[in-house]
Amino acid sequence: MAIELIREFLRDMKSHRMRTVLTLIAITWGTMSVVLLLAFGSGFGKAMRDGLVNAWNRVLIVYGGETGKVYQGLPKGRSINLEEGDVDLLKASIPNIIMISPQYRKNAELFYGKTRLTTECEGAGPDFEIMRAMYPEAGGRFIDANDIKYRKRSLFLGYDIAADLFKGEKPIGKTVMLDNVPFTVIGIMEKKLQTSMNNGPDSRRAVIPYSTFRMIYGYKHINTILLKAPSPGMQTRMISEIREVLGKKYRFDPTDERAVGIFDTMMIDEIIKKVSLGVNIFLGIVGFFTLMIAGVGVANVMYVVVKERTREIGIKMAVGARRAYILFQFVFEALFISLLGGTSGLLLSWVIVGAAGLLDTSSGPMQFLGRPILSIGIMLFTVTVLTLIGLFAGVFPARKAAGVDPVESLRYE
Repeated sequence: MAIELIREFLRDMKSHRMRTVLTLIAITWGTMSVVLLLAFGSGFGKAMRDGLVNAWNRVLIVYGGETGKVYQGLPKGRSINLEEGDVDLLKASIPNIIMISPQYRKNAELFYGKTRLTTECEGAGPDFEIMRAMYPEAGGRFIDANDIKYRKRSLFLGYDIAADLFKGEKPIGKTVMLDNVPFTVIGIMEKKLQTSMNNGPDSRRAVIPYSTFRMIYGYKHINTILLKAPSPGMQTRMISEIREVLGKKYRFDPTDERAVGIFDTMMIDEIIKKVSLGVNIFLGIVGFFTLMIAGVGVANVMYVVVKERTREIGIKMAVGARRAYILFQFVFEALFISLLGGTSGLLLSWVIVGAAGLLDTSSGPMQFLGRPILSIGIMLFTVTVLTLIGLFAGVFPARKAAGVDPVESLRYE
């Protein structure tokens, strides 16, 4: 029966080539709309999440505050200023910390040749590289343990400020004056997308060892402490442990959130995930209705086919064709058109997504759009929608065809 249905479908296609071709084009276009919108939406969401990780790689940021509760006879309103020693205290007290670094920060002046620039200078440790995704270009390196131990005048620069400072020269090994103190450039940060930042992008930042920073500027208190848990799920528990440890040292209530501020960057990650999901749902709805319009075209074609073949349907029923056979015949044709056009749309979408993946996404607007992602989930969603559209587009014309009175249909011209 399947072979006979296919033969009849192909015969109809030959009889109405233009109408069939236009319907197939509509289904193909609708399929491409759904797939490409969802693929680019997924790529956009991934680019935003990657941009966040490139700014804060799922870390906790701890900073001093002001007590908001009376504790052990001490009044509220006391300032809590973190010190470099708190880093060692937290690391020794909380075994689950896998990365930690103090962070000093101030505006500083860089001078090389005749170029003088003002930038954000940070004093940090080796773990800062991964927690802030500040990876060096080939041939360079980040701050290491020896830089900290020997208080070396080592300087790591963002790629934009390095380009402005050296104007085409190779920076590695060059001496730069940082607030009139000579530093040796040890590395340049490779380019990255950054969708979150603190006092400017990392591309315009200078980083030196925190021990050197303290020695030169004489800071007693650090700005923040960055630390990382083994998994994002452990960060909520770690926040309580941090306040417990620091509360004992500085004598404040561990439940006093104002005494020590702790920002969990996973909160931004969750927000971006929700925004990305919302964008994908919106784009999916737009694509779905575009495909529905094509489905209306399939239904119209099937109604015309039923009308033109009324006499033929009556003859089949008069010689014994069952109502189920007539019903299935037109549902099959609608499904065949939908899936044939859908297959063409999927193949064209795959080609377009592959071509878009070859584009440079390291700069310009494309870095925020990201590379489109054609996932199995997107394809399954599209095939499901196409099947439903084919069924609905075929069922109503098929019911009309199956309800034809054989005697009356023989009078139809």
